Amino acid sequence: MEIKIANLGRSYVQDDKTVEAVKDVSIEIPSNTIYGIIGKSGAGKSTLVRLISLLEKPDSGEIYYDRKRVDNLSKKDLILQHRRIGMIFQNFNLFYSRTAAKNIAYPLEICHVAEKDIKKRVKELLELVGLADRADAPISTLSGGQKQRVAIARALANNPDILFCDEATSALDPQTTRSILELIRNIQKKMNLTVVMITHQMEVVRDACEYVSVLNNGSVVETGTVKEIFSNPKSEVTKDFLSHLTSN
Repeated sequence: MEIKIANLGRSYVQDDKTVEAVKDVSIEIPSNTIYGIIGKSGAGKSTLVRLISLLEKPDSGEIYYDRKRVDNLSKKDLILQHRRIGMIFQNFNLFYSRTAAKNIAYPLEICHVAEKDIKKRVKELLELVGLADRADAPISTLSGGQKQRVAIARALANNPDILFCDEATSALDPQTTRSILELIRNIQKKMNLTVVMITHQMEVVRDACEYVSVLNNGSVVETGTVKEIFSNPKSEVTKDFLSHLTSN
């Protein structure tokens, strides 16, 4: 699914001051790609992903999924659209009272999918993320990488068109990060997903993304293919990201 955002703006009032979190942002995300949005802390990444994923409404601008405007949907249509979107987060957002399998089943349960179909889908997803033998494991017994694999499986339960990854590898060690990025790349190809990765880690962009937009102070300062950005960075923010990558 292609995503187009045009002139997005979002402000908040904080300590009696208006803070512009997202300023006139326009991005086109091609269908069936992994697209990175990178920025430092406070750059506006989290606000932007909440807008693009329709968790918040913009103050200004428009959002299109496959040329259909979606930022102005009715409440009923918004619920249906949310079911076509998968999201994974830095802190996993799992239910610790449920097993791995029951966590994955949750989105299907709230959509009133038949129990036999839920069991079949959960089994497929556990195999897809490499956790076929951990179905009945309590979440507390899983490693960080395994928890993120459960979260990925849960995000895919309803066969979404788009997968948003909000700092999905920030809490993981480098080796686990590489394995999770490889899993996301494989899933993207297998399911023909549009994946949007929000990150402050340039190595995530390097290892997983095809395109990238660099965010700074709520605005996009640079956009292009990863190859273009890495070989010829134009903004000081991008150059700073790349200098830290080189030194690590």
